[in-house]
Amino acid sequence: MPTAVLTDHERTAVQAYLRLLSTVRAAFDDGPPGGARPAVVPPSVLAEAEQALARAGLTGNEEEFFRILHRWCPGP
Repeated sequence: MPTAVLTDHERTAVQAYLRLLSTVRAAFDDGPPGGARPAVVPPSVLAEAEQALARAGLTGNEEEFFRILHRWCPGP
């Protein structure tokens, strides 16, 4: 697998997205047993991700962003 060299802005965008994903997962994991509760994402976490995507030039270009994300931290 080729090594992806990310720009600082791309790396920041990926890291912000992963923090956002972690926050959403934690909200679901910490929900009451047997009860569903909507995930609440602090506005600051969402704003960080949006700003990082904008600085990386990835706003509105989800396909490229997820390609970068997959190269940087491939799933199982």
